[in-house]
Amino acid sequence: MNGKPRFRPNRRPAAEARAQAMAIEALAFLGGSPERLTRFLEVSGLSPETLRAAARSPGFFAGLMDYLVSDEELLVAFAGEIGADPESVMAARHLLSPTEFPD
Repeated sequence: MNGKPRFRPNRRPAAEARAQAMAIEALAFLGGSPERLTRFLEVSGLSPETLRAAARSPGFFAGLMDYLVSDEELLVAFAGEIGADPESVMAARHLLSPTEFPD
């Protein structure tokens, strides 16, 4: 080493941006199936009319990812559709909503 401190870029903002992009893909995935979208709207209490406004709120995508990962079949289907492994979807969810699920 030459005595200079090494620069270590903060990768968290980039990871959060990728997680946000994945959450947007998740919304498109749900919207691509009337059955999946209807179920999400029922569980979230949203309607087709309120969905757009809700998507602008700060916690929306964290909640969407929480919903997605709470259903293993849905999680696996989404991961397969975007060519990712379920663990990377879980990691994105954690970045957007770092709290753990209650037991």
